[in-house]
Amino acid sequence: DPFPKSFHLLLGLGGQQQTYGPDNWFEAYLENNGMGNGVQYDDSVFTAAIDTVTYLDLSYGAGQAIGVFDLTGIEDFNDLSILLCHYNLLTSIDLSQNTALKILVCDNNQLTSLDVSNNTILTKLVCEDNFLTSIDVSNNTYLDTLSCRYNQLTYLDVSQNGNLSLLS
Repeated sequence: DPFPKSFHLLLGLGGQQQTYGPDNWFEAYLENNGMGNGVQYDDSVFTAAIDTVTYLDLSYGAGQAIGVFDLTGIEDFNDLSILLCHYNLLTSIDLSQNTALKILVCDNNQLTSLDVSNNTILTKLVCEDNFLTSIDVSNNTYLDTLSCRYNQLTYLDVSQNGNLSLLS
């Protein structure tokens, strides 16, 4: 075959924009739920299949045998307002591009890093049972529920969270 594999992939994709997602379990979940490009374990999904998704439930390993390690690609879920990803193997989550996010449940992972500073309309954050040493919720002024117990926090500033009705 005179053409490299990447050439065949480009032709097969019809020029549609792809989102890179290196985690096999995350990609398998997307493929199995109609949000992929039809090719299992190729580390890519069609961006047009995910950019309007508002609800994503990856909890308990997204029904996969092991669980999700890496949410790279989540940044292209432009309309995502609810993300449930508890009981996985995540060590960090970058949600800086997911500005429509209102609810995040990411407890029982292995998180050492969680940045919600750009998620200004976030109302519920459950990040308990992780390894977080700090969390900045100062830009989350709509936050009414914050559950961050069983982490390694030594300081938590909620002075900007006037809507907070539940703090755990």
